Amino acid sequence: MNKNPYEVLGVARDASDADIKKAYHKLVLKYHPDKNPGDKEAEEKFKEVNNAFDILKDPQKRAAYDRFGDAAFAGGNASGANPFGAGGNPFGNGAFHFNMGGGAGMEDILREAMRGFGFDGFGGATSRGESRRAGRDLLDEVVIDLKDAYFGKTHTVKFSSEVQCEKCHGFGTADGKQAPTCKRCGGTGYVQTSRGFFAMETPCPECNGLGHKIDKKCSECDGAGTVRKNRTLEVNIPAGVEDGTRLRLAGQGEAGQNGAPAGDFFLDVHIRPDKKFERQGSDLIIKVDVPFTTLALGGEIEIETIDDKKLSVKVPAGTQIGEKLRVRGHGMPGRRAGSFGDLYIDINMKVPTKLTEKQKKLLNEFAGTKQEKKGWF
Repeated sequence: MNKNPYEVLGVARDASDADIKKAYHKLVLKYHPDKNPGDKEAEEKFKEVNNAFDILKDPQKRAAYDRFGDAAFAGGNASGANPFGAGGNPFGNGAFHFNMGGGAGMEDILREAMRGFGFDGFGGATSRGESRRAGRDLLDEVVIDLKDAYFGKTHTVKFSSEVQCEKCHGFGTADGKQAPTCKRCGGTGYVQTSRGFFAMETPCPECNGLGHKIDKKCSECDGAGTVRKNRTLEVNIPAGVEDGTRLRLAGQGEAGQNGAPAGDFFLDVHIRPDKKFERQGSDLIIKVDVPFTTLALGGEIEIETIDDKKLSVKVPAGTQIGEKLRVRGHGMPGRRAGSFGDLYIDINMKVPTKLTEKQKKLLNEFAGTKQEKKGWF
């Protein structure tokens, strides 16, 4: 029995396509064989995650599961195989349990069931095998410093994945040329069969749904068109990147079989909290201890920006603790080219711990003045 795909991916039944894909990428990264070598449990989880995603990413399959549950894919139907098994009987072995309530006719129920398997129920396929043979997307993540996010950087990713076989150019043939079109299905990968009063399309038994037939397979990839190799990718992380950004490299995922499109590569970028600067959008905030005398009388302080520049900032007389001084254009790079956020100086007071006798006397005299008692600060 197939496990509940929603539970496998940890999403709600009304989850959006984006939420489903995000959950899939997170789990497939966690349980990928490359990260869990020799771990049988992780390998099984990896298969479950892929099987669940195969169901929920397809609107027809998802609709069939929502209506019929596990029975919709009895016999491994989530993979796109003949939904009626070897016997071809759509009602055999109790695979379907139809609920005739709600005014639904048998024709409507059968049509919906067939759509769940990729058929329209009355002649004509609603999906093709090509999308199922496309290469898988790959996902990785990186944690960078705030300064790296300011300047941008190039991140090197090393991993292994399926790549196009160089010997056969991805065709899977011994001569490296595209395999001839299957004569039985005419290259569609499907043949039409009749089941009682309705017709359906099933994967062509001659070419196994590929649409072409390989007589002599490539000795390097055994006809798959792909081989597993170690790879290195250079990913450009742009200046001003925000925490949680997902970067996409189109076509850099796993290669598709027999010339099908490759998947994409995704990199999730996370930013490590900085000890000096707090980020708010494209603005930065820095806490600075300022002497009491400078706050009271006014003056200048020197600060260091995130790009290692020294700035002299004027502090107006009477500046209060907790006020923020704004320095334009010294925040993070903005989304528009050449734009920058601002730097805010969060004012704190530096209280001296060692005073001379003269300093103590002056402060005591000041504390006794009428102006001080009225509360200048």
